[in-house]
Amino acid sequence: MQPTIDQILSRVVEGQRLTREDAVTLMGSHDLQKLGRAAHAVTMRLHPEPYRTYNIDRNVNYTNVCAAVCDFCAFYRKSGDADAYVLSREELYSKIEETIALGGDQILMQGGMHPSLKLEWYEELLRDLRDRYPSVNLHAFSPPEIWHFAKINKLPLEEVLGRLKAAGLGSLPGGGGEILVDRIRKALTKNKALSDEWIEVCRVWHKLGGKGSATMMFGHIETNEERVEHLDRIRSLQDETGGFTAFICWTMQPGHKMSDYPEQGAFEYLRVQAIARLYLDNVPNIQSSWVTQGAKIGQLALFFGANDMGSLMIEENVVASAGTVHHLTLEQIRSSIREAGWVPRQRNVYYQLIDAEPVIGA
Repeated sequence: MQPTIDQILSRVVEGQRLTREDAVTLMGSHDLQKLGRAAHAVTMRLHPEPYRTYNIDRNVNYTNVCAAVCDFCAFYRKSGDADAYVLSREELYSKIEETIALGGDQILMQGGMHPSLKLEWYEELLRDLRDRYPSVNLHAFSPPEIWHFAKINKLPLEEVLGRLKAAGLGSLPGGGGEILVDRIRKALTKNKALSDEWIEVCRVWHKLGGKGSATMMFGHIETNEERVEHLDRIRSLQDETGGFTAFICWTMQPGHKMSDYPEQGAFEYLRVQAIARLYLDNVPNIQSSWVTQGAKIGQLALFFGANDMGSLMIEENVVASAGTVHHLTLEQIRSSIREAGWVPRQRNVYYQLIDAEPVIGA
């Protein structure tokens, strides 16, 4: 007999692992309140501490030139386009120094899959930034970018990632995941890493001792079953390597590129994030996506499985290109956490607290 929603949620709150079938059932549920209560109960079991976290970083897109074509991306350009760019070192230095001045300790550096920049260019870039800013973590190059580096340089992933790590790559962002189902990836993208390739980049990085995040962009052509398949691939790799520090999901922003698709609202975002918290029992942290959802839903996400408000995001270009622009100041992020009943604490990419411990009640 098929278990009820209440039975499934009761089991997972008690610590039992969700099956794929149970997760598909939950994906079909519209009882947002029940899903949220269960996700919050699991979060409180994993994170009973009196604080919720955030970090300060900047999303630096070092180039917008990309050999891939993604139906949902309004940011990329081809090499010959008038507004194609590769940032100069001076521009990068300025962005990093502004981030440091605002209390940041990390640069999230991603770009397009540039067709002509060789691996040596990236190594030299990392070495330069590491030597100039040794206290800044270089959270850089999504798995599709890494796969592209290996392909155009005709080198094994182990060598590419090993050389980048030696040059200063600190951690691996989980961008470019979308939905890790090849039917989806082939329909929405061209010349971009498929599901096994995305997973393999993360696997090799983790086996080299690296850490990183995992992501999910949903709300386009995927089915509930395919959403669960995506979550299952992340959970399975985490069982194997333990290399993911966090999971972040967001709804596709139709914007200028996929305006024929109805925009998924806060209900769908909170529902999927709650189920992700229930399913990803081995991923320690879930980030709220206020960048796509806005301040109030970002705050509400702390009661739907998130234990982290994500980044101050001093700069963000890719989502903004699709027409979605939400901005919060550092004090607004901290206030959102306080208003929800927790103490705000700054953390690094490894979820280590890096601020001075507050005096409770002061």
